[in-house]
Amino acid sequence: MTNLSDIINVLPRMKSGDDLITALEVLPGYNPEIRNGDVSVRLMALSDLYRVYIPSQMSLEIYSKLYLAFLRSMQKKGTKLAVQQQNQNYRAIMQQEYSGIMGGSDSFTIIGKSGIGKSSAISRAINLITENKVIEADNPYTHVVPCVIVQCPFDSSVKGLLLEVLRKVDEVLDTKYYQNALRARATTDMLIGSVSQVALNHIGMLVVDEIQNVANSKNGKSLIGSLTQLINNSGISICMVGTPESTRFFESAMQLARRSVGLQYTTMSYDKYFQEFCKVMFRYQYVKQRTEITEGIIEWLYEHSAGITSVVVALVHDAQEIAILSGKEILNLESLNAAYQQRLSFLHGYIQPSISQGKQTSKIKRKAPVPTAMVTENETSDGRISIADLFAKAKNESIDIVQLLKSNMSVVEVAV
Repeated sequence: MTNLSDIINVLPRMKSGDDLITALEVLPGYNPEIRNGDVSVRLMALSDLYRVYIPSQMSLEIYSKLYLAFLRSMQKKGTKLAVQQQNQNYRAIMQQEYSGIMGGSDSFTIIGKSGIGKSSAISRAINLITENKVIEADNPYTHVVPCVIVQCPFDSSVKGLLLEVLRKVDEVLDTKYYQNALRARATTDMLIGSVSQVALNHIGMLVVDEIQNVANSKNGKSLIGSLTQLINNSGISICMVGTPESTRFFESAMQLARRSVGLQYTTMSYDKYFQEFCKVMFRYQYVKQRTEITEGIIEWLYEHSAGITSVVVALVHDAQEIAILSGKEILNLESLNAAYQQRLSFLHGYIQPSISQGKQTSKIKRKAPVPTAMVTENETSDGRISIADLFAKAKNESIDIVQLLKSNMSVVEVAV
């Protein structure tokens, strides 16, 4: 490549449709014969489940958003305005005179619930957009890191974030910006000027993950302000990634809301994609007895994962691990339920409210529906046992009251 203005002709062609889905998809190789292998071999191979990536509609939208943002950012480099901004950034470092010539509002957010695959989608998209880790240019002569990914500090420290950006650039380009900043004991104001200059010359796009940390920190608005100044002084695109917790922060003021326009996602619905995702996960079986996935198992997985794909992967992985270690060697509802009870206990409070299917899925074979009768305080549906007696029995014998009620009457669970 000789000219940064020709970046659109150098980047991989923007994909869409089935071509994009195929390019984003990751399906590790699987040999059914491994089910007859040693326990240690199977347990090690079981980790391949975490490498599976099946693109969703969210993946396609994130790819398109990042591709266009990166392209806009790169087209600004090497222009007359970029040269003028370099001079202004030098004055900012030496004389503390800030002036943003590049301007623009090239920031956006990707907000979604934890575990739905935001970071994985971003990683896959960036790998597809930037096939090379470094873009080399002769006119002007420079090396550009296509994308720098950093995490928002837990205390929203502006200085900590800026130093991390310099450190990431040094890792790729083998430069010494980070060491020089530490040696000079640079203040936050000096660092903003330095990072702006580095970003203008060497960074295509900046991704700040875990941005929800700004919501619970007194330094939150200062950090967002520094990112705004970085945009104005460098012209690069900045993507902020976080959980819905950050939404309240961005909605609190107009100047923050302007910076948070972007993509928002919730847990996925019980649709064709979720069903196909579960079927693909069940192909990777490392227990000796192979089983086929059923509609009942898919519904169970949805109810016990709240529609969060990472929880589905954890359930299928841990269920097989428990089955192998216990010697049962089968992936079924019993092993899945054992994984849910033993390994995911901390998530029960977040998952249980999602039950909305309105049907029992603890067994593959479902019985005919039983009419739900009105139950009074002193009488159950069969007229023999009172609710008070059941509560007393559950308390005295330390029995789960929900299971006890289910065994004596028709109980319908509803979403709250």
